[in-house]
Amino acid sequence: MTIRYYWEDLLPGSVRELGSVTPTAEEIIDFASRFDPQPFHLDEEAAKQSLFGSLCASGWHTCAMAMRLTVDNFLRHSTSLGSPGLENLKWLKPVYPGDTLSLRHTILESRALKSRPDTGMVRSLWELSNQRGEPVLRMEGYGFFRRREPASADELAAMQGS
Repeated sequence: MTIRYYWEDLLPGSVRELGSVTPTAEEIIDFASRFDPQPFHLDEEAAKQSLFGSLCASGWHTCAMAMRLTVDNFLRHSTSLGSPGLENLKWLKPVYPGDTLSLRHTILESRALKSRPDTGMVRSLWELSNQRGEPVLRMEGYGFFRRREPASADELAAMQGS
């Protein structure tokens, strides 16, 4: 696989459209059966009696779909070294079978790491919207990426002073 994105390429303000996915009722039920077996994720009749009014995807399934789009259309082509975690996660609207979800990824911040001259960190925003343009998921978090070139001695010295 060709590497297209190193830490130096992930500039604050840069935006990437990371594709779309359309979950089926079967996929929603399968995920819920394994990981979030609440009635409104498993059974249409039970879901009709819930706040959602219809079968809907687990929020964790929605996160997993966003992660798959991120890996397939960005991380797989990068020097990603993993993540220390998320700062913020919100499920804004339910995801129903047949919804087409599109993912936008924005780099919010970027910084070199003092302790790892070959690594940088970015803070990103992921926004997943349905076919009507309504946001269904918003999350912010961090990722580590290998640098194209390790920090120079001058750069490290400047970071020590900050």
